[in-house]
Amino acid sequence: MIGRFWRKLRGDRRGVSAVEFALLAPALIACYFGMAEMCGALLAERKTSHIASAIGDLVAQGTTIDTAGMADIWTVSNTLMAPLSTTTLNLRVSSIVANSSGVTTVAWTQSQGNWSPAVTAGQAITVPSGIVAASGSVIKSEASYTYSSPVSDFIPVPLTFNEVFYLAPRASTSVAWVTP
Repeated sequence: MIGRFWRKLRGDRRGVSAVEFALLAPALIACYFGMAEMCGALLAERKTSHIASAIGDLVAQGTTIDTAGMADIWTVSNTLMAPLSTTTLNLRVSSIVANSSGVTTVAWTQSQGNWSPAVTAGQAITVPSGIVAASGSVIKSEASYTYSSPVSDFIPVPLTFNEVFYLAPRASTSVAWVTP
């Protein structure tokens, strides 16, 4: 009687699909949520890069910039970051000028957020070769964003994205800071 029961049970295949699903479903669900989190991190990285480019481009289009103009640019950058939080978004725009010998210094700088190290006007700064010609200038825009996963099981540590762009002024040889 028991032998016949085991033979019958061994030949019964009705629950195989349910067992396979029960074994594979957790792994597939974890892969799905892991990919969703990686897409979120990729979105944050792309938005950080776009913002760094956009703020530098907005400054490089003018001949002068002031506090009100920079406030507008910060507002635009915060809008571009949506729907992500802007609490860890740090932005900095600097005008870098080169003297006739090619030595580069910061003409002016404006930032939003916490930057370390700080950059100050008059400070010597190194730029990659070929970026700014002697007696020329360039706008350096920087963005830093720290992405923290809402589900720390998939991305357990915050990821920090840093982007730097150098843009030549378009309407003049340099963009001047104007104190209102």
